[in-house]
Amino acid sequence: MDLRNLPDGLTPPQRCDERRRRMEEELGISLGSVSVRPEGVGEADEKNCEQMFGQIPIPIGYAGPLSVQFSNDEKRQIHLPLATTEGALVASVNRGCKVISQAGSARTTHVHHGISRSIAFRVDAKGVQMFIGFLQRKSDDWKAVGEQTSGHLNILSHTIDHHGRHVFLTIYADTDEAMGMNMVTIAAQAIGEWIVEQYKTGVEFVTVAGNVDSDKKPSQRTKEHGRGYEVTAEATLPTNVIEQDLKSTPAAMLAVAEAKLCFGSHVAGALGANLHAANVIAALYLATGQDAAHVVEGSLADTTVKSAANGLHVTVRLPAILVGIRGGGMSLPAQKQCLNMLLQTSTNLHPCAQLAESIGAAVLAGEVSLLAAQASHELAKAHKSLGR
Repeated sequence: MDLRNLPDGLTPPQRCDERRRRMEEELGISLGSVSVRPEGVGEADEKNCEQMFGQIPIPIGYAGPLSVQFSNDEKRQIHLPLATTEGALVASVNRGCKVISQAGSARTTHVHHGISRSIAFRVDAKGVQMFIGFLQRKSDDWKAVGEQTSGHLNILSHTIDHHGRHVFLTIYADTDEAMGMNMVTIAAQAIGEWIVEQYKTGVEFVTVAGNVDSDKKPSQRTKEHGRGYEVTAEATLPTNVIEQDLKSTPAAMLAVAEAKLCFGSHVAGALGANLHAANVIAALYLATGQDAAHVVEGSLADTTVKSAANGLHVTVRLPAILVGIRGGGMSLPAQKQCLNMLLQTSTNLHPCAQLAESIGAAVLAGEVSLLAAQASHELAKAHKSLGR
C-alpha cells in the first residue's frame, strides 16, 4: 500500500485524508470516524506520527480543584484534565480531590534523578575490571562528550554495572524542559563511540540502550533508585471527612490497605503496591502529550496508609514520573491546551517539577477515593452505574 508518494502541495490534513482514502480502497473498510480536524493536527504529520491517516478522539474529563502544597511550600489549586474511556475514573479522582482539599491539601516533594540511558559494551573476558577503571578515570571526559551534543543536557550522575563480559554505563541527565529521552540517547551514542575510540582494543560498543535504564519497562532498579522525577504525595484525612464524604471509616480503609497493599501485593510479587496509580498517570500523560508508554514506570508506585491522631495518613511514592513541557506530543494543539490548564497556576518550581508533583497529587486523590470505595464495598456498584 503506497502511503508515501503523495501529490505535492498538500496540507497536513489533506495528506492524512489522501492516505485514509487509499487505505479505505485497499482494505475495503470505512475509516471516516478517524478523519482529522484541521485545527487539531498541528505538526503531528511531520513530527509525531509517520504515515498519519487520522486521529482518535479520547474523551477528557475534569477533576478538581485539588489543593496542593508543593515542595517549595507554595499552595495552589490545580485542575486536572483526565483523558480516559474508563467510566467512573474521573468521578473517583474528583471525589479524592474534594476530600483532600477539605482536609487541607496534598503535600508533595520530589527528587530529580534525571532521564537515563544505559550503554552496553562487551569486553575481553580478562579485561572487565580494567575497562571499568578506565570508565571511572575518564568520567569527566566522556561526560563532556555527551554534554556537547546539546545545550540543554547536563549529566547529573552515572552508574557502572557488569555481568560476565558485558559492562553497562548508565547516565542520568537533566534535559531542561524536555522529557529528554531522545536527547539522552543522542548523548549516549556519542559517549559510546568516544569510549571505544579512546580505549582502542578489547571492547565492543554493543548498543546505546542496554535495558539497565529499564526505559518503558518495570524493574526493581527503577523502583528502588528512581528515574526522571521521584515524587512523594501525602495527606492526612480527618475521621469526619472520611465518614461524611468517603462514606467509610478509618478502620475499614486500614483493613483494605492491609489486605490489598501489603498481603495481596506480596502474594502476587507485585513491583508496585498501589490501588490504581497507572489509571491516573495514563489519563494525565495522554491529556498533556507525554509519552504514554512511561506509565509502565509510573505503575511502580507504592501507597501506604497509617493511623493518624484523628483519621488516616496516606502517602504515595512514585519513583519514576517522566514528563516534559516541550517537544514530543506537548506541542500538539489539544495537548498543549490541557498542559497549560494543569500548569495554569504557576509556582517558583521548575515547570517540569511542578508537573511531576501535580501528577503525584492527582494519583494520591485517586488512591484515596478507590481505597474508600473498596472499604465501603461501592466499587462494583460505581462501575455498574458509571462504567456501564
